[in-house]
Amino acid sequence: MAPPPRRDAFEDAPKVGRRRQADIKRLDRTRGRRNIGRIVKQRFTPTPLRVRGTQAVIRALRIARAFSDERPEWSLAELSQELEISKPTALRLLSALEDGRLVTRAGPGGPYRLGPGAIALGARAQRANSVASAARPELEALTRATGETSSVEILAGQETLILDEVQGGHLIGTSPSVGTAWPAHATSTGKVLLAAAQAENPDAVRALVRAAGGRLPGPTPRAIRTAARLAAELGRVSHQGYATAVDELEKGYVAIGAPLRRFDGRIVAAISLGGPTARFGPARIRTLVGPVREAAERISERLGWSAAADGAPRSLPSPRPAGVPR
Repeated sequence: MAPPPRRDAFEDAPKVGRRRQADIKRLDRTRGRRNIGRIVKQRFTPTPLRVRGTQAVIRALRIARAFSDERPEWSLAELSQELEISKPTALRLLSALEDGRLVTRAGPGGPYRLGPGAIALGARAQRANSVASAARPELEALTRATGETSSVEILAGQETLILDEVQGGHLIGTSPSVGTAWPAHATSTGKVLLAAAQAENPDAVRALVRAAGGRLPGPTPRAIRTAARLAAELGRVSHQGYATAVDELEKGYVAIGAPLRRFDGRIVAAISLGGPTARFGPARIRTLVGPVREAAERISERLGWSAAADGAPRSLPSPRPAGVPR
């Protein structure tokens, strides 16, 4: 039988318990500080700049893109509902865009619309994507793929003016002619541009012929010289979406032209691919129409045009060029 415990042992028991409780509390406090430290580190450690704020930027871009020709103005409530963004978030982003003059309000409490800062950015984008600079990479690619000379041209009165060109690699071809002007009615690019002018103004052809003294100049016997024939040719060009000029500017020279459109769908220039008739037979013309039109569409997209927005398919079947048998 064990001897009864001493009295001082019972007296020491509460002290041991109190010490153990104090140790446990001290350990809990230490663990708590460690846990809090981990939480603080997780929540407040700076994230890389490329990640931080990405969602806000995406939302701000969505707001900016919501403004369109069909919907130039939005209220805060409408934007919030349309983009499924809370009103406080939408207001915060709109305020930031307003500070940058990218959006503005039509009077106190009025709807939001694109501001002068957005207009200035758009103008700079247009200048940075001029016709010649936008066309250059596609002209180079087109010439590499075909070996033929390509160019980009605009309408200047009764003539087409060559803004830029990329020479082909053949010994027999064309000579450099940047800055040269040719009679518009005798070139593939000129036909494309005159067709666009006639679509806007039905009297354009008659005015052109009147300015030429009633009869167009004929660089070759195959060149169009009368208003009736030119009007018919331009109607065909408008319908098929491209033009050809075979022995019209110069005997033995063939060119295929396609339109360049800017952001609003208006035709502002044209590109061409040309070479001697020895290499541009009927079969090859049919083969090259597609690549020329596709290059023109890509250049147009650089100028702000969208095939989807314009209601046209990205690539149409290529009808038979005028005067080219199948």
